[in-house]
Amino acid sequence: MLEFLKRQSRHLFPGYFAMVMATGALSLSLWYVGLGIAAELLIYLNIFIYIILLSLNVIRLLLNTDEFIRDIADHGKGPGFFTLIAGTEVLGTQLVVIKGLIVWGFFFWSIAFLLWIILMYTFFTLIIVKKVKPMIDESINGGWLLVVVSTQSIAVLGTLIAPGMGMFGEIILFISLCHFLLGCMLYLNIIAFIIYRLMFVHIEETSLKPPYWINMGALAITTLAGSILLIHGMGSGIIMDLEIFIKGFTLFFWVLGTWWVPLLITLGIWRHIVRRYPLSYTPEMWAMAFPVAMYTVGTIHLSIMLEMEFLMLIPYITIFAAAGVWLAVMTGMAVHLGKRHLAYIKNLVGVGHSNNERIG
Repeated sequence: MLEFLKRQSRHLFPGYFAMVMATGALSLSLWYVGLGIAAELLIYLNIFIYIILLSLNVIRLLLNTDEFIRDIADHGKGPGFFTLIAGTEVLGTQLVVIKGLIVWGFFFWSIAFLLWIILMYTFFTLIIVKKVKPMIDESINGGWLLVVVSTQSIAVLGTLIAPGMGMFGEIILFISLCHFLLGCMLYLNIIAFIIYRLMFVHIEETSLKPPYWINMGALAITTLAGSILLIHGMGSGIIMDLEIFIKGFTLFFWVLGTWWVPLLITLGIWRHIVRRYPLSYTPEMWAMAFPVAMYTVGTIHLSIMLEMEFLMLIPYITIFAAAGVWLAVMTGMAVHLGKRHLAYIKNLVGVGHSNNERIG
């Protein structure tokens, strides 16, 4: 049994918690547009997904420790581990916003905050001290912005739970503000290298993978974090003092995120229609489902923060895109896993027949 679990978990995709992120973001989108029943159903689905993925990652850590650590230190795979932090925070946000479970929200926020500290400094330390490093076109991609997404997710959930934390609320709110500002800084630094790669390094259709959608997704959750700070954190003196700054910065990042959307769609058309690159399921596709849903949630809160109701026209359109992308990726995953399971059964049957023939 242990050998089977070791074999099955050895090559587990580090960024699979993007499925939790995407499901949670869609659930929140549905909640804010008034589809409460669907939003609540997705909470239970997300809890199930989270438990399964967490169990698989723990098994991999215990049984395939060397591969696990090697992936953390990998320029391409390492950023995927930050989906664990963001997924934990998004699930906690669902519980707080939809179910009102502040205590559970604090639990998820605390665990994710601790994981963020450990993973953030482990990843960057391992990357910095590596003796052999890849070229920029072999390493940097949109997945690196998961560092920003995880940082901003701490700001989002922290701001939501702060009012219910009594004397610790002000501390949590300050931590959330710091993470919002840190996430903004990290985005501006990382996106510079991503744009450099896109603009000045030859790009093949194989290079334009779904994680590039996080270029927009990181901005969407940054918009959400800034908006929530001003909507729910105005009881804090420092938030009030920085109100104009936070408001301007939040709008700036939303505009930049909106700018990315048509470009990413165009590049997708070039990749799959012009260059005829096959559109098939890979775990990385969850990195495309999350940004669309998070853009919907972020725009809703921006509309509330700025008191501009006309902006709500956008979420009522993008909610269909968010649901459509999530359903398409979920269907693709189900078909993919079904084919793998069928192939595994056929292989077992084939091995059984071969053994029987040798015995005969």
